[in-house]
Amino acid sequence: MEPAHYEPPRVPPEVRRHSAVPDTLGVGRPGKVGLLELGFERRGARTELVRHYQKSPLQIMRPLYFDPHRPDLPVTFLLSTGGGVVQADRLRQDLSFGPGTAAHVTTQAATKVYRMEYDYGVAQTFLSVGADAYVEYLPDPVIPYVDSRFYQRTVITADPSATVLVSESVLAGLLARGERHAYAVFASDLEVRRPDGDLVALDAVRLEPGGAGAAGRGVSGPAVLGGYAVMAGFFVLTPLAPAREVADLLHAALADSGLAHGVSVLPQESGAWVRVLGDRSQEVSRALARAWNTVRLRLIGVPAPDLRKT
Repeated sequence: MEPAHYEPPRVPPEVRRHSAVPDTLGVGRPGKVGLLELGFERRGARTELVRHYQKSPLQIMRPLYFDPHRPDLPVTFLLSTGGGVVQADRLRQDLSFGPGTAAHVTTQAATKVYRMEYDYGVAQTFLSVGADAYVEYLPDPVIPYVDSRFYQRTVITADPSATVLVSESVLAGLLARGERHAYAVFASDLEVRRPDGDLVALDAVRLEPGGAGAAGRGVSGPAVLGGYAVMAGFFVLTPLAPAREVADLLHAALADSGLAHGVSVLPQESGAWVRVLGDRSQEVSRALARAWNTVRLRLIGVPAPDLRKT
């Protein structure tokens, strides 16, 4: 396999400066490159998984149809047999949704990023969403442990007639053990593009608690995380409702949450998004669930299902 398939075309310098050859398994060795390729298509009255390739540590559970209000919509849980991301891991997911499909994809649990002495970890997810499709990609939070280095890249390529709901969240560390911004660097890029390659939106996050320059002043001050322990984003890309109406719905959903948040319309009036900050992951997760339910009711007329994760 060519490295170009699992290596990002550009790694943020805050992460790239940690590049090194591990004294254990190196980049590209068996078990270090995880691949997952899923293809969903409309088959009769429902959406079905028609293409599936996986390479450890990435895998899935069989898609389940338990949404009582949308029995046509499969719910797919992403799994990792490795239990988390370790140094020199390169993970790539390609999720394709054909015209008219409807699907929900999430993770079984939070993504743990472990301590690293050499190199860094990368996880890339590519969503390709066809005409008139409705897709929800709502993974659990990322937890960067002490001394971890991690780059997360999510690329959404969506037809203008498609609807895509995406969330991302990151914790300050293993909060139950008192870890708080003890990771070396966490970087994330979320790109929204059209099939012709036109860039609609880019959300870039760079958290480097002890880095050089401005980042060296920490990540807990004003205009960064403001002392909060959890940060999340919820993005709604849709033509099914005016962008400003979607923004108002997100405002209303979080108005009494008690959490710091801000809402904005996406470029080209393509939708809206919200950034949420809080001290407890449960509170932020509940706020995102409320936003998801509110938007879902407006866009497809049914409430969000209970995923019953443990």
